[in-house]
Amino acid sequence: MNKIILMLIAGLLSNISIAAVAADAAVPYPEGYRNWLHVKSMLIQPGHALENPFQGLHHVYANKLAEKGLKEGKYANGSVLVFDLLQYQEKDKTIQEGERKLIGVMRKDDKKYAATGGWGFEGFAGNSKTERLTNDGGKSCFGCHAPEQKKDYVYSTYRQ
Repeated sequence: MNKIILMLIAGLLSNISIAAVAADAAVPYPEGYRNWLHVKSMLIQPGHALENPFQGLHHVYANKLAEKGLKEGKYANGSVLVFDLLQYQEKDKTIQEGERKLIGVMRKDDKKYAATGGWGFEGFAGNSKTERLTNDGGKSCFGCHAPEQKKDYVYSTYRQ
C-alpha cells in the first residue's frame, strides 16, 4: 500500500515538474505591444501560399531590444516581435481593418528556446490574452522561419 502511495506521489510530482517547465517556456502575451515600434504592414490575399491561416492584414511591432536587432541584425535575449493579424474588408476603394484573427509572438531567449533557433513562438487567438494557438513548442512556426537563419530567423527588416 505504501509503495502505491509513493508511486502516485512520484507521478504527481513529475507531472507538476513537467507542467512547471512547460509554463516557464511559454511565451507571454506581449502587453502594450501597440506602443512599440511599428515595423511594417502587409496584406496577404487569397491565392498566397500562406493564405491559410494567414490571409489578412498584418502589422508588425518590435520592442526596444528587437528594434535594435532590426537595425543591427543581431537580436538580444528579451527581443520581442509581434504580428497582429486582422481580417480586412474592401470598402469604398480602401482596405480597412476587420476583426483580429490572432497575435503572433516571437520572443528571443537563447537558452530557453535553443531547440527553435533561440526564439520562442506563440499565437494568441483573436483578442484573447490566454487562448494559445501553438501546441508544438513553436516547432511549426520555427519551420517557416528556418530559411531566414542568416537574419536570426526574422523576416522583417528595418525601414527608415
